[in-house]
Amino acid sequence: MQKLTKEDLYSLEEYSAMRAEFRAKMIEHKKNRVLRLGEHATVHFEDRTLMHYQVQEMLRAEKVFEAQGIQEELDAYNPLIPDGSNWKATFMLEYDDEEIRRRRLGELIGIEKTVWVAVDGFDKVYPICNEDLERETEDKTSSVHFMRFELNDDMVAAIKAGSAIAAGIEHEKYSVTVDAISDAMRASLAEDLS
Repeated sequence: MQKLTKEDLYSLEEYSAMRAEFRAKMIEHKKNRVLRLGEHATVHFEDRTLMHYQVQEMLRAEKVFEAQGIQEELDAYNPLIPDGSNWKATFMLEYDDEEIRRRRLGELIGIEKTVWVAVDGFDKVYPICNEDLERETEDKTSSVHFMRFELNDDMVAAIKAGSAIAAGIEHEKYSVTVDAISDAMRASLAEDLS
């Protein structure tokens, strides 16, 4: 997938005029890119379309219109765009109650490394995690992790041909398996691959 450039972006004025429509499209697009893994974990598969929206929203919120500020936002979000042989994702642990969240984040150290995807007929693929910075301490993990799932050429071909994709987490304190993601999600994720 091609990275975003300044030429891909709308001016603040243009974006303001089209924001409601753009946001509605993003909500619809994202429906096929969020995978719930049990009650408290989700994998948000990122792509160019979603990063375009994020950059536009950041520029709007911070009222950025100078070239350097725009480039800084592009530099922050472009790494989350898949490269054609991988999926990039934001992994989130969600507990509404603060006390429960604190306790569970202490129990789930290393959970991000146990998330997996599996193309039918192939071994599980575990992610490369948090390449930007360390997100856990010896006492707790973070509620947000960034991950990259690298796929080989045979896996990519199988996905493009319609093979099923399973996913899950195999942490000793949080284990879940999704035998097959939806066809709509599989089709959306296939578009990330070249």
